[in-house]
Amino acid sequence: MILSCAFVAIAGIVLAADHNDAPSVKGQTTDITDLYVFQGQNTDNLVFIGSTQGLLAPSATSAAKFDPHTLIQFKIDNNGDNVEDLVIQAIYHDGKINVYGPVRPSHTGTRTKIEKEDLIGSVPVTPYGATLPIVATGSNGIRLFAGPRDDPFFFDLDQFHKVVAGQASSFNNPGSDTFAGTNVLSIIVEVPKRLLHASTGKLGVWLTTSTQESGHSD
Repeated sequence: MILSCAFVAIAGIVLAADHNDAPSVKGQTTDITDLYVFQGQNTDNLVFIGSTQGLLAPSATSAAKFDPHTLIQFKIDNNGDNVEDLVIQAIYHDGKINVYGPVRPSHTGTRTKIEKEDLIGSVPVTPYGATLPIVATGSNGIRLFAGPRDDPFFFDLDQFHKVVAGQASSFNNPGSDTFAGTNVLSIIVEVPKRLLHASTGKLGVWLTTSTQESGHSD
């Protein structure tokens, strides 16, 4: 299981990024690049964005696919105990991404199960180069998208390496975007805040990818 973590106030914005840093999943469908959580244009909603398979060149993007054996999950702690109280799950099947939740998970931690009884909707994967994104509306007013997107994360990796090596003391302004011109595969779920039950007004959110172990059904 691979994860990226963040913390967000209901009215705020948060992001976390990690590109090709885990050797065991580098270049694989389980490699997480970004997690974003922010208030939607409709301020009663929160938008969750999870991206995988980073640093895709335009020439490689059209062939990039979501893996039907990789479960992508937004895990949500709504009471401050650092344990997921709700999950939003997404998995590829027959050209679409099926999305489940937000629902209390059957298991917490490293063990997981697809909550198939809580399917909220499916969205076809928008193909690379499409003029318009395909957006679907699921139950409870939840909106869904899945497909390739330009990597929005700005980071000057070369200057970072210089800072770490003691060859520079700071980043440049504006610097050079290492990720410019590369793409990711993103899943976007816009959820009414009322479904998240955040009594404290704060959420802990982390993104995980999981693959099924041989001999196990959940």
